[in-house]
Order: sequence, then C-alpha cells, then structure tokens
Amino acid sequence: MSTQLMELSASTTLVLYPASQPQDQSKEENGVLGFDSNFQEMKGEVPKEFFWPSGDLVKATQEELKEPLVDLGVMKNGDEKAIANAAELVRNACLKHGFFQVINHGVNPDLIDAAYHEIDTIFKLPITKKLTAQRKPGSVSGYSGAHADRYSSKLPWKETFSFLFHHQGFSNSQIVDFFDSVLGQDLRHTGRVYQEYCEAMKELSSVIMELLGISLGVDGLHYRRYFEDGDSIMRCNYYPPCNSANLTLGTGPHTDPTSLTILHQDQVGGLEVFADNKWRAVRPRSEAFVVNIGDTFMALSNGRYKSCLHRALVNTYRDRRSLVYFVCPKEDKVVRPPKFLITKNEERKYPDFTWSSLREFTQKHYRADVATLQSFIQWKSSSNSSNF
Repeated sequence: MSTQLMELSASTTLVLYPASQPQDQSKEENGVLGFDSNFQEMKGEVPKEFFWPSGDLVKATQEELKEPLVDLGVMKNGDEKAIANAAELVRNACLKHGFFQVINHGVNPDLIDAAYHEIDTIFKLPITKKLTAQRKPGSVSGYSGAHADRYSSKLPWKETFSFLFHHQGFSNSQIVDFFDSVLGQDLRHTGRVYQEYCEAMKELSSVIMELLGISLGVDGLHYRRYFEDGDSIMRCNYYPPCNSANLTLGTGPHTDPTSLTILHQDQVGGLEVFADNKWRAVRPRSEAFVVNIGDTFMALSNGRYKSCLHRALVNTYRDRRSLVYFVCPKEDKVVRPPKFLITKNEERKYPDFTWSSLREFTQKHYRADVATLQSFIQWKSSSNSSNF
C-alpha cells in the first residue's frame, strides 16, 4: 500500500502560532494546530511540518494553461450547434487534463462578493473560537488549521472551513443551522450567505453535468439525475502570506476524490494545473468559475475523462482566498458508468463502489494525491479479500 497511508497524524499536534505571537500563548489547545491567520505577516522561521519535498515544489513554466472558456449561456437559449461546440470544448479539455472554465454562468456577482466577505468573517475570528468548530475525525465539516488534525508532515499553508450541503430532503436553512451549532448565532448572516451560495452552486452544477453528459455522448439528463439528490461539500480556503513561500504549498499536488469541483479564486492567483508534463498557472478571471474533474466522475466516465492534477501556491506578500464547491453524489449511491460508455471492446476500468466508502478512505486512511482512486480500489480489494 502507498506510503501515503503512513502520513496520517498519529495523535495530536502542538498548536503552532506565528513567531510574532507572544510565547506564552503558544501552548497545546484542544490537541490541534492553531494556524492563526490574524497574524498575517508570518515573520520568522517556518516550522518544519510545513516543508514540502523538492519534487512537489518544482516551479511552473512561464506558460499559462490554455484551458477553454466555455459559455454556459448557450445551454439556456437552446442553440443546438452552439451547445455541440461547447460540449466539444469540454470533451477535449477533459480528455487531456480535466480542467476548464465557465462564463455566463448565471451566478450573481454580488453573491460571489458576499461569499468572499464572509471568508474574512470566519477566519478573523479568535483562534479559540475557530477551534470550537474544529473538524471531528472522519468528518468533512468544520474548521481546520493546516489539516494538522489529520497529518503530521507536509502541512498545507492554509486554513479551511467546510460544511455539507444536501441537495434534497433537508431544510432550506441547513447551513444556517450548521453555523448556529458550531459558531453561534453571531454567524447567522454568514450561514445565510453560504446557504444562498450553495443553492446557486447546485443549479450551476446541474447545468455543467448536463453539458458533461452531452460531451460524453450519453443522455444529457443522465448525470443531472444522478446528482440531484447528492451530498456536496462547500469549503472556504484562506491562504495567509508566507515569507518562505518557496518551501511550502497552500495545497499539495493531488486530484480531488469528489466528482466535480467548481471553484472561484480571487485575483491573487496561485492555482496551477499539471498538463503536458508541466505545471501551468491558471489565470484568475473574476467573471468565471474554474471546473475540474474529480476521481469519482473519472470512474463515472469509465476513465474516459481525466481527474485533474492540481496544486495551490502561497504568496509571500498577499493573502489569497478561494470558494470551492465539491459536487458529490448521495453517500450510498453506487458509482457506476452508464452502460452506453461500456462498448464490446471496452472493459470496466473500476469496480462498483459507493461515494461514502471513497470518502471514508480519504478521511481516515489515505491522503489524497495523484493515485487516490487506484489506491482506493487496491485497498477495497484487499479489504474484501480479508473480510474486513
């Protein structure tokens, strides 16, 4: 089994604060790392837990990724020729590197701005307050400082706050209720903003799924129906400045285990995609969402579409923010490609599995990298053979 399985944090990690903070406050608190972004200058020596291997830190080329800009407005006007052209752009990108951007997506720019504003509301809270919303072991929801609650090395230089969004069957205040439960009623407005944002992302993901279906030559509604009762994940990322940005990463090289990632990045930049055997920067576009294929959709396409290998850099002088919506199926839904994609001369690339089993694997047993899906299949096979 991959050495990635050995990198999970054995127990607890000391709280690490920036060197500029008084030493009497650097103490163990709740057994997790407190990555306090209120001290943004981050002067002093970067702790060794944040160092990344030189192979992961290799610099990108000067070339930006030439990913397509896909106009989603054509999906509303019913122009079949324009839809076919958009689907061809998506198909070519997904066969090559699994990454594209969408414009004319219909999401209100004011809502995007409001979601960014609430990132500051969350991460400027006192560290003791953020730790009350600490993510529990095996869960995807809650606060994490540098993922030190899970790992003990190669820590990402960032804070995250994540929460589930159920597409159906739950109250229309589910995210407001979550914020109430973990951060108190002072954050109700923040919860309302993200409730609205997630609802917009659900609608956007449905349109993208329809286009993906068309691009694969299956019923355009196949993937829309498959994900209509899904359990997606929303994440807010905050990357403080780092004076040793050449030694660490905001997010290490990996593919997403989820199905589809819809991300909006601010104008600082830092997102990079591995294409043509090189790291290439993704230009920030305020009017666009970046979209990448994840491992689960790669399985749903029987391996035809490539799960996107990407990473995020940190900036020496400026903080960076991003809004990420991970599209996921319902937890117990079987991940299986449509029969149309399995031809007489083509075998199944992956056995049936449920999203919940892959999610459990990445939350409890494995740190996501470029080989997550293959490692999961091996782990699943060995577990079944040992009746575990």
